[in-house]
Amino acid sequence: MSISKELNYREFYQRENGLLHSPYEKELEFYAAVSSGNIERVKELYTPLAVEGYGKLSKDPIRNMKYHLVITIALIARFCIEAGMPMETAYTISDIYINRLDESTTADQLSEIHRETFLEYARRMQKINSGEAYSKHILVCLDLIYENIYKGIRVQDLADKLGLTPQYLSKLFRQEVGVTISDYIMARRIQAAENMLKFSDYTPLDIGNYLNFSSHSHFIYCFRKRTGMTPKQYRENYFRMTWQPASGNQ
Repeated sequence: MSISKELNYREFYQRENGLLHSPYEKELEFYAAVSSGNIERVKELYTPLAVEGYGKLSKDPIRNMKYHLVITIALIARFCIEAGMPMETAYTISDIYINRLDESTTADQLSEIHRETFLEYARRMQKINSGEAYSKHILVCLDLIYENIYKGIRVQDLADKLGLTPQYLSKLFRQEVGVTISDYIMARRIQAAENMLKFSDYTPLDIGNYLNFSSHSHFIYCFRKRTGMTPKQYRENYFRMTWQPASGNQ
């Protein structure tokens, strides 16, 4: 069936059966409420994933919910970035919740992730809009880590650039970010390794060297500790040479 023919059929079927999508304006109002940190308004506009009005992206109801939830999380992240959330923070939160939904198997689990996601973004945006986000020192620290993730950077280096003692910077970072500087840097390095294993043809050995791990065995140990897989296993599971289907493999 051609796209035009299927489009006409679906529009007719949905009108006749009252299966119309949620109004676009309502969706925009919801995302705007999240990105402004208006938690009360977000709760008022919240629509559970399981109800009608979300469109049918899969015949399987759980997979249908997952597809819609991925779209929702991606849009919320981008709305929040536009409203002032640090890009790395917004995308990392998105990654965390998409990973969780990927492992979920029930509608209740997915509904809870849906609710947790928009509340997490809304609470963070509320802090950002009220001026209670990261201090200037921590914002600069996060930028320095991001800029030097492939070259490597130590706590002492960060402290020197900020004109602080390593002890004070470590305490401040833990208070505001919730993890130690070393743990944060390692998480970002592993995230970079995951992306390279997925989307490049560098070998795991090359990637470990590129990210300045002291040895290949150390890279394997750190990667497995955070992902549950070796770099080789991760590459075998997630590597994509192309998004296009191979010809002749129908």
